[in-house]
Amino acid sequence: MLAHEYSWQRCIALPVLLSHAIIDAFGNLTYFIDESRIEDGFFEHVGAGVSIQDPSLLETALSSFSNNKVLVDPATSNAWFTLVLQNSGAHVVKSSDPCAMPKAAKNSVEIAGMRDSHIKDGVAMIKFLSWLDREVESGNLHSEGELSDRLHGFRKEDSTLQDLSFDTISAAGSNAAMCHYNHLNEAESTNLTMDSLYLVDSGGQYLNGTTDITRTIAIGQPSDFMIRQFTLALKGHIGIARARFPQGTRGYQLDTLARQHLWAEGFDYDHGTGHGVGHYLSVHEGPASISKRQIDIPLVEGMVLSNEPGYYRANEFGIRIENLELVVEIPTQGDLKIFGLESLTRCPIDVRNINVNLLTRPELSWLNDYHQKVWDDLNHLVEGEVKEWLRDATRPLEHS
Repeated sequence: MLAHEYSWQRCIALPVLLSHAIIDAFGNLTYFIDESRIEDGFFEHVGAGVSIQDPSLLETALSSFSNNKVLVDPATSNAWFTLVLQNSGAHVVKSSDPCAMPKAAKNSVEIAGMRDSHIKDGVAMIKFLSWLDREVESGNLHSEGELSDRLHGFRKEDSTLQDLSFDTISAAGSNAAMCHYNHLNEAESTNLTMDSLYLVDSGGQYLNGTTDITRTIAIGQPSDFMIRQFTLALKGHIGIARARFPQGTRGYQLDTLARQHLWAEGFDYDHGTGHGVGHYLSVHEGPASISKRQIDIPLVEGMVLSNEPGYYRANEFGIRIENLELVVEIPTQGDLKIFGLESLTRCPIDVRNINVNLLTRPELSWLNDYHQKVWDDLNHLVEGEVKEWLRDATRPLEHS
């Protein structure tokens, strides 16, 4: 039997209810939730084997499992479950949630939805970024709050958007040096300033997928140091995006690919390179990740993870480049089963921040190929100034 807890994460718009469930060995599920929160058509949607009970009866249900084996995942379930079960004489089996890996490895319908939601999100992003460039050129240096609201407005133009997937990180100048900065926590949000960087980390919950994207935008002319650090982070981003790895590879085995160019110059960033992302679920989804932490979970086909190396200079600026990546099998002539990553995100990377001559030929080829995909997938969905902006933002770059 399985006891599992679905928890709400602060600042993350998670499209499920705070609730608990018990699943028996035959697949029947008892769902502990106030029945008034259940929408019409719920039972037709979930099918047979699901029953509803009031949350007040959860402890009684757990206490009835005397002499039974109950699986509890200590990484995701509250310690209260274990205490109640142990006190009732149940045999608690501490093991990984058997739902986690099937949920993380998306099926074909979920993969199609994730791809489609990123097209929709890409349209909103390029509308926002083209508008932002025009505003800066006109001398309108908006506040972080105004920028966040404007981006949300572009996303809401798509009727399938249900909510943001988390509070937008809209960070101007030195505020971007704080990795999880939130302008809503400030007495007054900061305005953009010329010759600086603006970082926006945002995402949407669409009916068919969840998005999470970070872009770092040049406001005026960034310094040579900003451009160098951005390029080092970009080289790491491309290193992850181009990775090829055999079946059984863990995320921590790829993490060095993202950091190696920063490390070579004596720099690093103090967060993971990538987290799992749900399909119209949590934007931070386990159990896999790409980070220094040695999590013993293999990357399997169908997983969606973020790819977001960065660099942060206290009191000066912050850089992060984030796409979502789908784990896919790569055909080879060899004996090993090899996987790679397909970039789902569709939005240009700001070329004004790049020192092209620091990119190798394969890295430059990846960037140009990626921008060509962005153009191919989005250009027919926009028009006028936005389309012209997109054409310019995705033009191929060359070494000088």
